[in-house]
Amino acid sequence: MSRFFKEFQEFAMRGNVIDLAVGIIIGSAFGTIVNSLVNDVLMPPFGLLVGNVNFANLFVVLKQGATPGPYASLDGAKGAGAVTINYGLFINTIISFLIIAIAIFLLIKSINQFRRKESAPAPVPATKDCPYCYTAIPLKAVRCPNCTSELTGSSRQNR
Repeated sequence: MSRFFKEFQEFAMRGNVIDLAVGIIIGSAFGTIVNSLVNDVLMPPFGLLVGNVNFANLFVVLKQGATPGPYASLDGAKGAGAVTINYGLFINTIISFLIIAIAIFLLIKSINQFRRKESAPAPVPATKDCPYCYTAIPLKAVRCPNCTSELTGSSRQNR
């Protein structure tokens, strides 16, 4: 049994597992922030624009509770024991998901751009230095235009 715990400890202490755990914790915190943004900041003004609608209180009663409806709020319906479909909460959840998806897309897009810049191949030089006067000359040059020296290693076949 102690061998099992030792192997589990080795597995859990690997860098990838710890990175994953940190990512999950940060993702959870980010999800909470986005939910608050949607429920507390975005949806109230949107609800005012569409006629004083509180999306959290949009629901359909499938079965009346102990106290018959109509119910003024979702909490009132749940308190009475009514069975409801809470499509307003579903709309809030979809908006939260879209915000998180856009944020993740932007993050991945920026990471991919960084990787492309990092792995871009070095440009091929168009010139070389003359070994006699150290002037920059074209790669295919057979003679240096400055000192007229014949360049070794160059051939007329390159022309």
